[in-house]
Amino acid sequence: MRPALVFIHGIGGARDSETERASWLEALAVGARKAGHSSEGSALGQNSFTDTAFAYYGDLFIRPHAQGGTAPPDAAGEDKVLRQLLEEVIDTQLLACPGEDERRVLQHASAELTATRQAQGSGELVRRLVNVCTTLLALPGIRRGGQWASGRIMAGHLAQVTRYLARGEPDDDGRMLDERVCDRILGFLDEDRPTVVIAHSLGSVVALEALHQHRGPVPLLVTVGSPIGMRTVVRPRLRPQPPATPNCVGRWLNYWDRDDIIAPRPWLERDVLPNTVGCLPVSDRVDSDGIWVHTATKYLAQASVAGPVMEAMRLAAERPSA
Repeated sequence: MRPALVFIHGIGGARDSETERASWLEALAVGARKAGHSSEGSALGQNSFTDTAFAYYGDLFIRPHAQGGTAPPDAAGEDKVLRQLLEEVIDTQLLACPGEDERRVLQHASAELTATRQAQGSGELVRRLVNVCTTLLALPGIRRGGQWASGRIMAGHLAQVTRYLARGEPDDDGRMLDERVCDRILGFLDEDRPTVVIAHSLGSVVALEALHQHRGPVPLLVTVGSPIGMRTVVRPRLRPQPPATPNCVGRWLNYWDRDDIIAPRPWLERDVLPNTVGCLPVSDRVDSDGIWVHTATKYLAQASVAGPVMEAMRLAAERPSA
């Protein structure tokens, strides 16, 4: 039986699914060749031994008349959660013994964040949080990477995490934003054949929750740049509680980069319970080249990430049909 490979993206603006799928496959093929899987890596782009899909849900976050398709939080409580998220990111980065320039920027952002506690009204708090993000854009990695054009866009993209976890924003049928996102992901999962899932950033949160509703086999779940371990903002708001490995998952590998500011607590096995077959996430560090290391393609081009994916796909392809 041909296995499936599903990519689940993280925060950000609008994307073209086919372009993104090709980009992720190209990066995975690079990592596969580094890991000694040259033939499988070459076959990835041709869908010759697996069917691949890019599970896009970013359009569900788009707010009308918002710059870049998104905007900072505008619902009660979202702004305070965004402040907590920024606080955890900044504090964790300060503990990581950054260089002098990075420390200076982080301390300035921390001082601005402290001042937000005196902000009067949601509008004022949002304005100050945008200022904090503008300060963080001065971090060498973010600045040279060009990930965000402004603090407002950065705040809007980070706020996608808080909006998802807020369990609000109902549509005309009363379905909340997080439900619609999970339903979108479940639409890419086939219960009749094994599926390897690779989830990045916020996508790892979405994958964790969606897979609890999935009944088909997932021989391997790979999470990269995941915020699941953020103990202030993310972990307490996950569903179900306490966080646990979905029962459909046979193996879970979690990868983090020391310079990835979105994955401040990388050891997910300390924060997640095993499923019924005893599967826990296993975390491993990678060291990516370049400036901005949070992108999914940086992770996928690593041999330590791509190798287990190729092995899981091969074993799934050899598995007899039920």
